[in-house]
Amino acid sequence: VGKHCESGDIVVRDAWMSDDVTPGDLLGVAATGAYCYSMSSRYNLIGRPAVVAVRDGRARLILRRETVDDLLSLEVR
Repeated sequence: VGKHCESGDIVVRDAWMSDDVTPGDLLGVAATGAYCYSMSSRYNLIGRPAVVAVRDGRARLILRRETVDDLLSLEVR
């Protein structure tokens, strides 16, 4: 799952998916352990994803996705 090189990284195993899910669709996973924002890291220099809050069928961006500039901002040159 995701961009990390760990073979044990599995968020959901053997999950049913609707036939109309296609590449490029966005899927939400409610509980992701270390993949959740509060437990995430910049492991392998991978930025954290955006965080979207959903309430009453409406979505709102609450944290933007980290950029490469964000990842490199603490580097000392």
